[in-house]
Amino acid sequence: MRNTSLRQTGEVVGGLVGFLGLSVAAGVLVAATVTPAIALTANATNATIGVFDGIPDYLALDELAQKSNIYAVDSAGAPVLMASFYQQNRVEVGWDAINQFVKDAAVSAEDPRFYEHVGVDLMGTARAIISNAGGGDPQGGSSITQQYVKNVLVQKAEAITDEAKRKAAYEEATETSESRKIREIRMAVGLEKRYGKQDILRGYLNIAGFGGRVYGIEAAASYYFNTNAANLTLEQAATLMAIVNNPETLRIDRPDRERNGAANGYAETLLRRHYVLTQMLKEGKISQEQFNLADETPIAPTITQPSTGCTTAANVSPGSGYFCDYVTKVFQNDPVFGATDDERWTNFIRGGYEVYTTLDLDLQHVSQTTLDEYVPHAVDTYDVGSVSVTVQPGTGRILAMAQNKDYANDPDVLATGPNYSAINYNTDFEYGGSAGFQPGSTYKIFTLIEWLKEGHGLGETVDAQRRANWGTFKDSCVDGGTVSAGAWNPKNDEGGNGGTWSALFNTVNSENTGFIAMAKKLDLCGIRDTAASMGVHRADGGELSKYPSDVLGTNEVAPISMAAAFATLAAGGMMCDPIAIDRIVKHDGTEIPAPGANCRQALEPDIAAAANSALQQTFAGGTTSQSRIGDGIPVIGKTGTTDDNKATWMSGASTKAATVTGVFNATGHADLRSRSSNLNGRQAAGIRHFVWPAVMAVANSKYGGDAFATPPRDSGKYSNPEPSEKPSTEPEAPPAPPAPEPPAPEPSTEPTTDPGAGG
Repeated sequence: MRNTSLRQTGEVVGGLVGFLGLSVAAGVLVAATVTPAIALTANATNATIGVFDGIPDYLALDELAQKSNIYAVDSAGAPVLMASFYQQNRVEVGWDAINQFVKDAAVSAEDPRFYEHVGVDLMGTARAIISNAGGGDPQGGSSITQQYVKNVLVQKAEAITDEAKRKAAYEEATETSESRKIREIRMAVGLEKRYGKQDILRGYLNIAGFGGRVYGIEAAASYYFNTNAANLTLEQAATLMAIVNNPETLRIDRPDRERNGAANGYAETLLRRHYVLTQMLKEGKISQEQFNLADETPIAPTITQPSTGCTTAANVSPGSGYFCDYVTKVFQNDPVFGATDDERWTNFIRGGYEVYTTLDLDLQHVSQTTLDEYVPHAVDTYDVGSVSVTVQPGTGRILAMAQNKDYANDPDVLATGPNYSAINYNTDFEYGGSAGFQPGSTYKIFTLIEWLKEGHGLGETVDAQRRANWGTFKDSCVDGGTVSAGAWNPKNDEGGNGGTWSALFNTVNSENTGFIAMAKKLDLCGIRDTAASMGVHRADGGELSKYPSDVLGTNEVAPISMAAAFATLAAGGMMCDPIAIDRIVKHDGTEIPAPGANCRQALEPDIAAAANSALQQTFAGGTTSQSRIGDGIPVIGKTGTTDDNKATWMSGASTKAATVTGVFNATGHADLRSRSSNLNGRQAAGIRHFVWPAVMAVANSKYGGDAFATPPRDSGKYSNPEPSEKPSTEPEAPPAPPAPEPPAPEPSTEPTTDPGAGG
């Protein structure tokens, strides 16, 4: 007993000494604030005033961390919320959007003399120290202004991206020391000199923590009671202001907690709420009748989880999680949002951005549902992947982005089945984790365009006979100016030994030997540069290679890059980088510039017109015939099939929408023309001809389409003759006899030397 008494006596004495020291400091502070000239000449207080050196006179009311929202566009052109992101779940609101019960509860319970003091309630501080030291009920001594100051300093610390600096600033803002308390007092007094009481109370209610990642009265009202700050009832307002006193202990979103769970009526929070209501009654803010009714009302939370992260985007439109993820990668990668990765992401999750994207929910819906109809999310025999992506010519706006997997970025979810993936097959590695896929014969459009750029015509013929050795090719990018094809003799998809064919015939029929023969007359470096000028690059970030085999599409590229290339042709040679964001608006209504499409003329309009005249004819008995739509809207198109049928593509565009659709091996290898790779009873290689026309039919219906420009005929250079031979069609190959699948090898990064596929 004696030791206990001594300890208690010591605590009281220590508390009183601390109080006296604090009172002296506060007195000097007030003197320094009110009459600085007198204070600075008082010898007795010189040492104490020195504590304030370097401390700012006030705190600016900085922007608070707020959640950012991503929106898509519905049929009426209205924004639809897809997902939210936040470090702190907060929605800052104005004074009039906060119920008076909340304001009265905060002041009555936390700082009854708030409207009377100048930032520090010395009477309240003294009472708290004496009560706490004497073993009474724990009481806080900080005014609302002081609490706001501390919260601001914590917020400033948490916004620092450097981990070491962030930790040091946080410790400085929260340390238990007399010097911190004195700094806090000085700042509180300075804050009151600069801002009105209403601003400070509103700031406090917007910055306060309410447990977990819930911050601010608006988010707290939504999370705990599924309402807003303006419509809180008295008992709800009192409950929230009870929670703010000790958020992690008193939060009411954990009903199974022993001491403060639903089974015992959230007893600890109920006790604190009783105190809040009692103080409101004492201060004359509510009547006895209001008190009785509110005090007798049980705490009944309606926990409402905010939509957060891209997994929630699927609730708005199937498959849109990948597009949402792409948008977040834009914020992480683009220097316009910050100097470093950490800074950019911190700015996004704290910035309170309203992000209005380019995603068209109508087109997204048909893209995803059509993929889902024809391509399973997973099959037992191989790792099937499939995509459809649409880009708007002339703007670069991404209108749709779908794939045959369920989006997830949680490792535990990803481990539950092969139907889940965090990899966005439509994009580059930097924007979705994919290393890309070989586009096969789709890539031949760049040889066609370079053919026209270097002065050749569509009617000009080449010797396209298959041969064992194609010899050397011109490549102005390498020393010596030539490269050898080596032992490379690709075949054509329909077989045969080739012939003397025009550039138009080669395009309509996707003839491998025809395009190799065309490339023999061109500069491989020029073909590569043409592809790059139209937005195509390796998905892994490397430079496009220029081997002779690359003419047939062996560079791994992202589908969205190919969609941008077809959009360039459809826009008369105008190349626009794909963009996912139309507008970014901060919570205060100011706009932040979104990354631009950087539109530029990549091709002369006459070159684009000539290429388009050939690519339109692929639908008239050529390799894209199975993708005919029949709605009268002019379209261009090109198929692509890679070696061993590992990937099959259908790409094309109207003047208003460019779509790339593909079915491929996401990993490993399976022949998509074999029976064992059939999907829902259909040959996997033919699925592209079901998906692409379905997507483009909706795009055509919604956006229309103009006639493509006619190529000039004055010189005959870009003439548009009939094909020199009747084009062969591209029927689905007959099913092969059942055979065991070989082990699936990893895809090679080396250029292929295998006989290539066409179509």
